[in-house]
Amino acid sequence: MNSSFRTAAPNELAGALQDARDYTLSLFDCFAAAGFDAPEKVPILSILNPPLWELGHVAWFAEWYILREAQSSAPDAAQRTSLLTKGDDWFDSNTVPHRARWTLGLPSAGALKTYCHEVLDRALDKLTRAQNNDAALYPYRLALAHEDMHGEAFAYTLQTLGVMLPEQLAAHVIPSWAQGEIRFPGGTIELGSSTDTGFVFDNEKWAHPCYVQPFTMDSTLVSNAQFGEFIADGGYQKPQYWTDAGQAWLMQQEHSAPRGWYLDGKWWRCERFGKRTALISHEPVRHVSLFEAQAYCVWAGRRLPAEAEWEFAALSGHPALRWGDLWEWTCSPFEPYPEFSADAYREYSEPWFATHQAVRGASFATRPRMRSAKYRNFYLPERNDMFVGFRTCSL
Repeated sequence: MNSSFRTAAPNELAGALQDARDYTLSLFDCFAAAGFDAPEKVPILSILNPPLWELGHVAWFAEWYILREAQSSAPDAAQRTSLLTKGDDWFDSNTVPHRARWTLGLPSAGALKTYCHEVLDRALDKLTRAQNNDAALYPYRLALAHEDMHGEAFAYTLQTLGVMLPEQLAAHVIPSWAQGEIRFPGGTIELGSSTDTGFVFDNEKWAHPCYVQPFTMDSTLVSNAQFGEFIADGGYQKPQYWTDAGQAWLMQQEHSAPRGWYLDGKWWRCERFGKRTALISHEPVRHVSLFEAQAYCVWAGRRLPAEAEWEFAALSGHPALRWGDLWEWTCSPFEPYPEFSADAYREYSEPWFATHQAVRGASFATRPRMRSAKYRNFYLPERNDMFVGFRTCSL
């Protein structure tokens, strides 16, 4: 499926749902092969879930909205019981605290794989009788997006735990893109998504005019070489480049360099999925927090783009603009648009407004069907385990 999941017809959704489940299972097998097949074997970290729990949760979510016909994420919203006796007690992320996911007494990996197959088979059968309209296909598109997002989270977790990637991701190389700047004239754009574009995430509701002043933005992401200049100039040691929040974050870090970087004489090295390798100078710097991106921008006399500027540039179709290799920090806090209202998955956006930062674009681990210039991602400012980088901007 090369087109967007947002407008996928039933036959396209069927193939995409099968593809997503196959991908989820292949990533779980990477964890299992490395010995992380049970929660007690996985370190308790705030940035990840035990892979076995996440495997069951993905299938449970699809069962909740498709098979059990829940109209919301309220605990009593499902119209029928789960295929698993304790499914809700194990896998409802709204009622199961994060730390408790290591001590739930989950079924074996084999049993949860069987559950995954059963849920998918029943969902695909039900899909054959679904009408081809946005309302009828909404739960299928939602479940697909949810599984694709967890697939990318699985890839983050592989990096965090030092586990080798499956071949289809390991073979990906980010090419060298010409550095440069693009001048955009500014103007009024429709920020957000309209009612006639198929599936819409609730934080995109609804399209509204937004005036963007003329601005200049990097054509591609800040590279390892460019960020290395910031480090070599003492960027991590000079407080004038850091906000108060950035200073507080920096005091808690073990190394004054991006996550996974190592100093080895004059050479920079990094650790990628359990393998230490030379850092490629032209590749975009990754695994940097918002604070690090902000500090670099101050050092360079630049700033991060606002969400509206990023979307203006992405929608411009400018041939020199490159995005999609890594997620990109913006200078915009993650906040609701004027006509926001929560959708069936009530906890998708609303709990994270004001505390998280808006992130735009996509990464090499984002499934192509998920990519959109309208897609608003969001993370805590201190997070640096994702595949995230940044570009700079100025007026």
